[in-house]
Amino acid sequence: MLLVIDVGNTNYVLGVYQNNKLIKCWRMATCGIGTADETGILIHSLFDHSDIEANSIDGVIISSVVPDIMYSLTQGIRKYLNIEPMIVSSGMKTGILIKRDNPKAVGADRIVDMVAVNEIYGGPALVIDYGTANTFDVINDKSEFITGFITPGISICAEALNKRSAQLPKIEIKKPKSIVVKNTIGSIQAGLVLGHIGQTIYIIDCLKKELNLPEMKVIATGGLARVIDPDKEIFDVLDPVLTLKGLNILYQKNK
Repeated sequence: MLLVIDVGNTNYVLGVYQNNKLIKCWRMATCGIGTADETGILIHSLFDHSDIEANSIDGVIISSVVPDIMYSLTQGIRKYLNIEPMIVSSGMKTGILIKRDNPKAVGADRIVDMVAVNEIYGGPALVIDYGTANTFDVINDKSEFITGFITPGISICAEALNKRSAQLPKIEIKKPKSIVVKNTIGSIQAGLVLGHIGQTIYIIDCLKKELNLPEMKVIATGGLARVIDPDKEIFDVLDPVLTLKGLNILYQKNK
């Protein structure tokens, strides 16, 4: 069995693959990662409270955008699972040509998502990952990463409004029933969510036109993707475990 770990700025997600099928998934707060012992014990305890034996794991692959926690995470895995983890890096076999000024600067999470889209859905495709930051990345039908960019995530924007404005409260991030709102919370929700929906639609439209790819597929993932397209009108595919699928594919390519 394979343990895949996707470390994001807010959360890290762990999944277990058996015969290329995802059979278990856990989501944890990234800020909760402590020492190597604490991390290793925590991961081992997840198996202790499931129907999967920790000693059945024979491979681990990690994608991380948080360098500071990697020592504790990797050492914890080595000590408590007795496995040398594979780390997603620019030198791996991906099946994608990264056409950027500095390919090594592309985040591991973006590489993993593009690998998954390229292998599962094929190009040309736009993959959008909604997290702490939102990433928009395009691969063409030649498996080339041709352009991409990053925007602030909804959660960051909501947090900034709360912390930098004396009288604006924390809010639940959800789409309001109507754009006609009559209170402060509704006003913030409308501004944040509808603003990001409008941003998404505009970006998709611009990319399709400027790249001359009118039939480009739009694949979305990330914790807040459903908030952006609750009525299933914007994305061709909403794949909540796209990154975990990409990690499994990368492991198989590089083991």
